[in-house]
Amino acid sequence: MAVTKLGAVVLDCPDPRALAEFYAGLLGGTVTRQHDAGDEWHVLVGADGASTLEFQQAPDHVPPKWPSSDGSQQFHLDLTVTVDLDTAERHALELGATLLDRGDPSRTWRVYADPAGHPFCLCAC
Repeated sequence: MAVTKLGAVVLDCPDPRALAEFYAGLLGGTVTRQHDAGDEWHVLVGADGASTLEFQQAPDHVPPKWPSSDGSQQFHLDLTVTVDLDTAERHALELGATLLDRGDPSRTWRVYADPAGHPFCLCAC
């Protein structure tokens, strides 16, 4: 029996609004500021009105390293593309993503870092 439900996924970062806008550019949706947190907390409400990502200011944020055993990725997001993978990659890079691993050309996913260094994958699965 479940006694909880997922409220949100929260990413630590140096600039919550900028990172929220980056993900809004990839996923769509609306960026709002947490009403009682000033500029220290922003929320991305998904285009479906339900899913959320939240972004919390962490001035001393140290980006995870990928791949690395001494600075693990901590977590990553798998984002399913709605266009072809090359188009999605161009868009992500224009928004400020960094390509970490394109891999074998036949592979259906690629690894990137967001502007705060969190790894995410674009998946054409």
